[in-house]
Amino acid sequence: MHWQTTRHRIAFERPRVMGIVNVTPDSFSDGGRHVDTAAAIAHCEALVREGADILDIGGESTRPGAQPPGADEEAARVLPVLRAALTLGVPVSVDTSQPALMRQALDLGVDIVNDVRSLARPGALQLLAAHGSAGVCLMHMRGEPDTMGAQAQYGDVVAEVADFLRRRLQDAVAAGVAAGRIVVDPGIGFAKTAAHNLALLQRQRELLDIGRPLLVGWSRKGTLGQITGRPVGERLAASVAAALAAVARGAAIVRVHDVAATVDALKVWRAAEQGGVDPA
Repeated sequence: MHWQTTRHRIAFERPRVMGIVNVTPDSFSDGGRHVDTAAAIAHCEALVREGADILDIGGESTRPGAQPPGADEEAARVLPVLRAALTLGVPVSVDTSQPALMRQALDLGVDIVNDVRSLARPGALQLLAAHGSAGVCLMHMRGEPDTMGAQAQYGDVVAEVADFLRRRLQDAVAAGVAAGRIVVDPGIGFAKTAAHNLALLQRQRELLDIGRPLLVGWSRKGTLGQITGRPVGERLAASVAAALAAVARGAAIVRVHDVAATVDALKVWRAAEQGGVDPA
């Protein structure tokens, strides 16, 4: 399979690394570090040097309990960074649920819309259907960041997440978004307990039956803190281990903060699995 995006047709002969650029003052891991436009652009450039295959740029914190910014504020944070990132030679994703910002980003030439709300807001799905080529990531979440913790109740979390993603994929295709433009994300940590997150990892291969590439984001998540006892700033090893576990269970893309360490780990994993050494 491949992922068709605005400027790039992303192949999956190897796992791809999506580097996170949070242009926010309040993200759970690195809030405030890149809220300045110049700092965010420098971070984009650094992640590309470290080997990021895709840049994912967002202006809304979706940590548990977070309050959303206004639409104008989110756009002001993100659009200057997107403009610069589009010159760096890799696919660029905008992490947003705001249809107005999606439209502005697509007008700039952004490759991917990564929406934690799975194009549920009015007009979002129709906008992407009308675009014709932009990539889309559909993620599972219940409620909103400030309410999702109360909705972490499932009979079978893996089956229910798979059913949701399958239905959203079907809805998108029915609206006119070609299946080749879509990847799906189980939404680790979004309306899920640690036990739910681990079940999704353990049984992740079941999600491959949806029929589209799987994007997974474990980087620095709270479940890793519960497992290791380490605060968010000390979860590098745990994050890399989770990324490798996800890839070993079929993830095509891992969304991470620590690009260089993840890229190196994946090179070793591939050498062990397939033999041979990738070019440096």
